[in-house]
Amino acid sequence: MRGWIQSLMVVSLCAIVWACGGGGGTLPGPNPSPSMGPSGIQHIVIIFQENRTVDNLFNGFPGADTVTSGKNSTGGTVALQPVSLAAPYDLDHSHTGFTTEYNGAAMNGFDQVRIFPQPGYTPGPNAAYGYVPHSESAPYFALAQQFAFADEMFQTNQGPSFPAHQYIISGTSEPATGSTLLVSENVNFPPNVPHANQGCDSPAGSTVPLIDPSGNETSSMFPCFDHQTLADLLDAKGISWKYYTPSPYFLWSGFDAISHIRYGANDWSKVSVPETNIFNDINLGQLPTVSWVIPTGANSDHANNNSSAGPSWVGDVANAIGTSKYWNNTVIFVTWDDWGGWYDHVAPHIYNSYELGFRVPLIIISPYAKAGYVSHVPHEFASILKFTETQFALGSLGFTDARADNLYDCFNFSQSPLPYHPVTVRYSQAQLMSRWHATPPDSE
Repeated sequence: MRGWIQSLMVVSLCAIVWACGGGGGTLPGPNPSPSMGPSGIQHIVIIFQENRTVDNLFNGFPGADTVTSGKNSTGGTVALQPVSLAAPYDLDHSHTGFTTEYNGAAMNGFDQVRIFPQPGYTPGPNAAYGYVPHSESAPYFALAQQFAFADEMFQTNQGPSFPAHQYIISGTSEPATGSTLLVSENVNFPPNVPHANQGCDSPAGSTVPLIDPSGNETSSMFPCFDHQTLADLLDAKGISWKYYTPSPYFLWSGFDAISHIRYGANDWSKVSVPETNIFNDINLGQLPTVSWVIPTGANSDHANNNSSAGPSWVGDVANAIGTSKYWNNTVIFVTWDDWGGWYDHVAPHIYNSYELGFRVPLIIISPYAKAGYVSHVPHEFASILKFTETQFALGSLGFTDARADNLYDCFNFSQSPLPYHPVTVRYSQAQLMSRWHATPPDSE
């Protein structure tokens, strides 16, 4: 949510779920798994991109559940139009934006969502009903067709990036273990402090809204929390990890909001700046066992960034790993931190006042992925955590990972390892590093 949006709609769980007959979608059930996964997987790389739905970014992907039109709030049908990744507008993807578009499980409020255009640009009322042209998404299609794709991957939270980046490292946005509250929005700053650090390094007076079990966002706190993360489980087993990020303090840097990591010298040293250090570590043979990779704003797929470089960024990271000594023992998960306000037709299963959100894409890249497979099994962010926990016998955090599946339907661990065929990208690794590296993300 943009820093200048200060007031949020208070919505009860009844209004979200039950008033219109409850949430749609299928219920992700537990996935029985062995105490430790196949030994062939020794490295896991989690690339966390920005703000796209399945219908938006993977429209027409062979075998996937996508549509070419959607319903609006008056019962009409709106055709999805091609909209460039570099289109000059953004869409509301706050918790309020979710409830507006979800519309009590009717999934028809996308014409009512707020639109944030660049000065001088006037988008139409159906700006959310768009799909990315295939010429721009080609590297993603190539990776997903070569390996596996999941069209029932749901964002765990019903809101924007700041809480989403908590879920991808820990499976929760609880401010403290055992809390009944969940962090639900991005950070609000004091007056005249735009785009500041977010997390434990936020300026004094910063707050983040919390949502209670009834769906009320009536309380807030300073955005510095203390719950366990996947990194803590890895530490307990002596397993290496790194978090590659353009800045340790910005909106998309999730570990800055975890106090025992932010102020723990050993773990904080594993937050690696800049994010392009992953290329150095691959080349030097120093890739850790588990990695998170966070893009710059321009190398993400965030709307209103005047850039279409995201697919090239992901393609370059995948190509670097796929052509290295790490290929035969690695899994790369590529997913998107939230839906970005874009249209999607599949209603999520609603667990509580803040979980689950809309569909986001998931690409599974590995020599052990089922080639050309499209998974129709419901997954969420914690499915990636559950896979990691299973692979390395880490135990469970006990948050959303306890209910999540472990993505094993996407793999065949007994198959001969698939070769990696490099994907064609529009921008080279050198171009991405030199031309766009310093570009900061916006405030969502």
